[in-house]
Amino acid sequence: MTERLITNARLEATCFTPGQLIPQGINIPEIAVAGRSNVGKSSLINALLGAKLAKTGQTPGKTRSVNFYRAETPAGTFRLVDLPGYGYAKRSKDERNEWQRLVSAYMAGRESLRLVMHLVDFRHGLLKNDRELQEWIRAEGKNIFVVFTKADKIAKGKWRSTRDSYIRDGMYSHDVPIVTSAEKREGFDALAKFIVNFLNTPQIS
Repeated sequence: MTERLITNARLEATCFTPGQLIPQGINIPEIAVAGRSNVGKSSLINALLGAKLAKTGQTPGKTRSVNFYRAETPAGTFRLVDLPGYGYAKRSKDERNEWQRLVSAYMAGRESLRLVMHLVDFRHGLLKNDRELQEWIRAEGKNIFVVFTKADKIAKGKWRSTRDSYIRDGMYSHDVPIVTSAEKREGFDALAKFIVNFLNTPQIS
C-alpha cells in the first residue's frame, strides 16, 4: 500500500446488547460494515485499518457483537462500525432475532451513521438475503456502498466484467463498487481514498 490514509485505529467498544451501544458523537461520522457470515469482514477491516483489531477465523458467524473502531483520516476522526454477520444457517432463530434486534437498535435514529458498506462475496454477487439487507437499509434512509470481497478467487482479468455484470443485475450502491482481495492486498488504497472523499463531502440533510 502507499501512504496510509487511515491511521491510529483502535477498538473503542464491543457491544452485545442495545444498552451497551455507545452514544453517537455529533462530530464523529460513522461508517458501518455489513455482510453475510464468512464474507471476509474481519479481514477487510484489518487491512483497511492497518491493524489486526478484528478477530478472524474459519468459523462463520464469529462476530456476534457490534464493534466500534475509531480512526483518523485527513478528513478527521471517524468510526468504523462492524456489524454481526447474517445468513449463517446454523444459527438458531433466537440468535437471528437477536441479530436483528441489536442491529436495528444501532441503526434507529443514528444520525452519525453516514454510510453502510455492504460487503459482497465476489464469487456469488447479491444473494437473497443480501438483497433483503439492501432493501432494509434503504428503508432506514441510509446510504449503501457495495464492496466486493474475495476477488482472488476469480482471475484478475475478469474482475471488471464480473463487477459490471453484477451491477447490471441490479444493486444499490452509492458509487461504483470497489473490488478487494485481502489475500492479494488489493483494492484497499482505493477504498481508503473513497472513504476520505466521502467523509469530506458535506452531508445533505
